[in-house]
Amino acid sequence: MLEKMENWRRSSYCGAVSPSDTGKAVTLTGWVQRRRDHGGLIFIDLRDREGMVQLVFNPDAPNKVHEKAHEIRSEFVLAVKGVVQKRPEGTENPNLKTGAVEVAVQELKVLNDSAPLPFMIEDDTDVAEMTRLKYRYLDLRRPSLQRKLILRHRVAMATRNYLSANGFLEIETPVLTKSTPEGARDYLVPSRLNPGQFYALPQSPQLFKQILMVSGLDRYFQIVKCFRDEDLRADRQPEFTQIDAEMSFVDREDVISVMEGLIAKIFKEAGVEVSLPFPRMSYAEATGRFGVDNPDVRFGLELKDLTKELSSSGFKVFSDAAAKKGVIKAISVKNGASFSRKDLDDLTEVAVSFGAKGLAWVKLTEEGWQSPIAKFLTEAEREMIVKALGAGKGDLILFAADRMSIANTVLGRLRLNIGKRLGLIPKEGYSFVWVTEFPMFDYDEAEKRYVAVHHPFTSPMDEDLDRIDSDPLSVRAKAYDLVLNGVEIGGGSIRIHRSDIQAKIFDRLGIARDEAQERFGFLLEALKYGTPPHGGIAFGLDRVMAIMTGSESIRDVIAFPKTQKATDIMSDAPSPVGQKQLDEIFIRVVKKAGT
Repeated sequence: MLEKMENWRRSSYCGAVSPSDTGKAVTLTGWVQRRRDHGGLIFIDLRDREGMVQLVFNPDAPNKVHEKAHEIRSEFVLAVKGVVQKRPEGTENPNLKTGAVEVAVQELKVLNDSAPLPFMIEDDTDVAEMTRLKYRYLDLRRPSLQRKLILRHRVAMATRNYLSANGFLEIETPVLTKSTPEGARDYLVPSRLNPGQFYALPQSPQLFKQILMVSGLDRYFQIVKCFRDEDLRADRQPEFTQIDAEMSFVDREDVISVMEGLIAKIFKEAGVEVSLPFPRMSYAEATGRFGVDNPDVRFGLELKDLTKELSSSGFKVFSDAAAKKGVIKAISVKNGASFSRKDLDDLTEVAVSFGAKGLAWVKLTEEGWQSPIAKFLTEAEREMIVKALGAGKGDLILFAADRMSIANTVLGRLRLNIGKRLGLIPKEGYSFVWVTEFPMFDYDEAEKRYVAVHHPFTSPMDEDLDRIDSDPLSVRAKAYDLVLNGVEIGGGSIRIHRSDIQAKIFDRLGIARDEAQERFGFLLEALKYGTPPHGGIAFGLDRVMAIMTGSESIRDVIAFPKTQKATDIMSDAPSPVGQKQLDEIFIRVVKKAGT
């Protein structure tokens, strides 16, 4: 017969029992972590989301609890009543929050048993990730994952409290909306009531939050789901969560200042005090020094530009690159001369994968320069290179000579590869940096047209407006990214609020008036009616939580993530649907050739 739970109402979480409760009667509920039979005494570790406490069953305890304890196995669900007592001297467990006490059980109720487990509920389990995802409800019982999700809740609450206190309104935007491609494929939803037409799941609330600024709701935020149908990796999911915000009557400094306060607030939830303001560097400085626009500034190996000094070099690769208005750049790896030929071949493969035609290198050995390119360099050039890089005996110098974008990217990626290989990247600490003044445009060689680096609603720098037609690649945007430990955790910009400038940007991007109207018509119409200056930002909550908790993948901070093939193997989604459902939405499934 089922017993009413009101008779077993929990008085405390297992992990909250403390020495101050000594002598008190408590009622606890939870899952059995393990049972240990010491002959007369039986010990059971009972676990809930707040932690674990030791239960002790004495042979002379009432209600036959000692006899019942023999039947208990791992992951049984229990309710117990007992008295808190201090553990005998010498048996305390300093590694457990409740390790100074135990609960002498007087009453026991088995609320449910458990089938044999596919894996043990332990933090250091080495079970395959696919198995853990299949049994995600068991995986989520692991204390480490529960701590991460609890911290994520606290971060979300801190976000809401901070932004609300700063005048922001939490406003929901549509999930079923118009397809406005923003760099990735849309997830499409067929409309039953409008045959042959489709909604799209939003890649971001970008257009709607700008509409809210037009509406006079001058400070908006939302912790919002976004959807992108793109190839996945450790820091990507088909559905992900953003902390999204927009502000009116602001410029970059206003947005950055308020958002730095938010980041400080949410990191405080993890017990981390961050120093404000965060350092800043321009896009040109970031790519020039570190090779990438999301620089990890926790370690050295900075890039040095040697173009001027080596433009007339006898090494044809260098001189040709300079003649074609490219650059010659290098990094120096301390004690890198110990790298084997295989190590150098591996680095060459990395360089080639990011666009290099090869990789020039020099080992500074006791015997002198060891390098295939040494014979092409004069003594003066060699001395200059060593001095410019601060290199010495035992070091390795790597060169890239190509277009600036390729040279920077190649050395930037090699820098990260070597940093990991040599253990140069600190495992502890948080290093923030704002990257600003991104290029407004890039040139797509395949499509032979200019494209927006961020999105087409980003405002150009005021002083660069007159170069949109004459020199578009020199135009900088009022865009800003926040980078943490080499990972972009947030990005935003000041938006275009004037119709004439928006039309000019569309023209430069090759977006015809009728195409712009079809894709963004409702926003363009809204811009005609007194739109205020506005700007905002979106932070990737999953990425922030992954870094904050030291997780290898954002899957570890999402309750029910997808695999790298965008599948949920626990619920078996996506899955086929019946013909009746397909007929209702006027969809016909066409089998792929060969299937």
